[in-house]
Amino acid sequence: MGSRKENQNSLYNVFPAPYSKKKWKYGYDEQHDIIVISKDGTLGQVYEISGIKIGLPEVPKVVHSNATYRDKQYWKRFDYPPALSRIKSIFQWKDMTPDFKEAHISYIEKEFDRRENGFWFMNYGHPTYITGGHYMYLQWSKIDVGYPDFREANRIFFIFWEACLADPRCFGMCYLKIRRSGFSFMSSSMAVNIATLSRNSRIGILSKTGADAKKMFTDKVVPISSNYPFFFKPIQDGMDKPKVELAYRLPASKITRKNMNEVLSDSAPDGLNTTIDWRNTADNSYDGEKLALLVHDESGKWMPPDNILNNWRVTKTTLRIGSKIVGKCMMGSTCNARAKGGDSFKRLYDDSDVKKRNANGQTKSGLYKLFVPMEWNFEGYIDKFGWPVMTAPEGGVQGPDGTKISTGAIEYWENEVSSLKNDSNALNEFYRQFPRTEAHAFRDESRSSLFNLNKIYQQIDYNDGMLMHKNITRGQFVWENGVKDTKVLWQPNNNGRFLVSWIPHPGLQNNVVTRSGKKYPGNEHIGSFGCDPYDISGVVGGGGSNGSLHGLTKFNMVEGAPSNMFFLEYIARPQTAEIFFEDVLMACVFYGMPMLAENNKPRLLYHFKNRGYRMFSMNRPDRQISAMSKTEIEIGGIPNSSEDVKQSHASAIESYIEKHVGFDTEAIFRDPDECGNMYFNKTLLDWAGFDINNRTKHDASISSGLAIMANQKHLYLPEIKSHKISINFARYNNEGRTSQIVNNG
Repeated sequence: MGSRKENQNSLYNVFPAPYSKKKWKYGYDEQHDIIVISKDGTLGQVYEISGIKIGLPEVPKVVHSNATYRDKQYWKRFDYPPALSRIKSIFQWKDMTPDFKEAHISYIEKEFDRRENGFWFMNYGHPTYITGGHYMYLQWSKIDVGYPDFREANRIFFIFWEACLADPRCFGMCYLKIRRSGFSFMSSSMAVNIATLSRNSRIGILSKTGADAKKMFTDKVVPISSNYPFFFKPIQDGMDKPKVELAYRLPASKITRKNMNEVLSDSAPDGLNTTIDWRNTADNSYDGEKLALLVHDESGKWMPPDNILNNWRVTKTTLRIGSKIVGKCMMGSTCNARAKGGDSFKRLYDDSDVKKRNANGQTKSGLYKLFVPMEWNFEGYIDKFGWPVMTAPEGGVQGPDGTKISTGAIEYWENEVSSLKNDSNALNEFYRQFPRTEAHAFRDESRSSLFNLNKIYQQIDYNDGMLMHKNITRGQFVWENGVKDTKVLWQPNNNGRFLVSWIPHPGLQNNVVTRSGKKYPGNEHIGSFGCDPYDISGVVGGGGSNGSLHGLTKFNMVEGAPSNMFFLEYIARPQTAEIFFEDVLMACVFYGMPMLAENNKPRLLYHFKNRGYRMFSMNRPDRQISAMSKTEIEIGGIPNSSEDVKQSHASAIESYIEKHVGFDTEAIFRDPDECGNMYFNKTLLDWAGFDINNRTKHDASISSGLAIMANQKHLYLPEIKSHKISINFARYNNEGRTSQIVNNG
């Protein structure tokens, strides 16, 4: 219990409410950039979850508690009064005596209030808020093991989901989950909850296959609906256990003390009001429909030719009318390998980053992404208060079922990882099923990668576990006093486009040597840059490839300079190409190192030449000057399009990974306990997915590979073959006659 504060901060941050005397409205508050999920006009703590700030209601004066001492305070489902449990429909309630209704109306009103506004209860001495949807899941949603336990991870899930519902800019959530996190039951519960509150609405269900969607409908949605108490249950059409569609003829009406004796109509003149159904898995599922809720289960497992990205482009339109969002999507999944649907899901997940919004305030996908690490929600390692048991607790703790938990989820996970270390595919599958980081969740199959995935992921894990911010600084380069071609300065800046892991000492900075009126890089003996440029500032529809720059040191004996280490990563597309050109130029000048760049897009290289830095642009190392084109001699660079260059480029990356990335278990190149010093995860992940036949998506791989080639240019020098020279001359005898032709070759 003592580590809860530390654990909490790893998943969400808590802030006090901003000072204001106003009455807060449910929805997005632009002034304070808070999504308010409070429905009583109050604002208490603000939770920051996955990049969005969510305002909870104020703690009420009276908070429900089932015990006096805090070690006895935890979630406990309310007993359903036996007399009410025998009532199966609103019509039976209508026929009950006034005394019976009076005796039970208070209970029913409280249930409606908790469903609408959420619920506060004491949990280990802490006032704890759950949303109305979460309350309906815990109190009224019967699942495969009975009723669900309270979990702090699920509380955060439902708070985040309520924020998605409240935010008019949001189409819903994209939840990257672990196996058996409860998502299928939680989303089924939400489908029933929304359906039983709605008129003239439709709720849809999709999964990785039509059979899975049907099973979710018949095994989860229908039983949850059937188990609802009569006062929440609408009048249903058709069979009690439908296979295709659950139709509510008349949504449930709120029963209050004022209307408890009114005669309720058993017919709806408008016909069917609300339905829940499922569809077969296809790119155009639900095309043309209008949905109040779309449940997207197992969306990271759509096998080709089906594509979750294509389907979302279609189903997204079912949730809006014009620009107004009228429905929401609850999407969640573990992730398959890239070739088995994982690549499309990863792109959709990445497009759901709330830190990257367009001018309309929406993410590229319209969804908001959420990831809850394995240790927060691993079955068997949740204590009776719903909190994760991450590390072995002293003396053990009690689980919700009364069993003793004596080890931690992280320890269990590490033991599994250790046992699978010699089976890379099994290990990567385990990581995808039970990820502790987003990188774990998107691991690929080793056999599908051009490079050694095991080493790449070893390095990523090492980086994630070593507080990378201590080794990497974000920032920007600027000319001193804004005067170009003078001295370049490094400025740390959280909004900068550069990530660096090494800054040379002042004596090495701006080491530009002028000879015969030409500027040369003075630190070429220390390292080089590789660059994948772009020429056009903007492209139709936005987007376009990033400009990419990587700096790499060689083996060197310079004091303070690392050897064979990538020290700079730049992957960005500034507003204009000229900004990118200047960024690259300043980096080369600051480090005093040359650059090997693709010359298929030559504007960057002309920028260098026109500013007097032609000698900073390396010539292609695979040809003698006599074999270069006129343009190559003029500006340098390498086309990087021929098959020979492609193969050399890929081989350079492959060799670097084997020698300098991850652990060298065979101690060929370094100590087996020493991990590599490649700290840029974005580049590592780009290597993991690199496709030599589709290189346009891999800017980071292109530039990093060119940096390796630049440092090893001697390996690519064309061989100069020696040829014997034949000199034929006549040999004469003493008599002056020709005796033979002699070859002196």
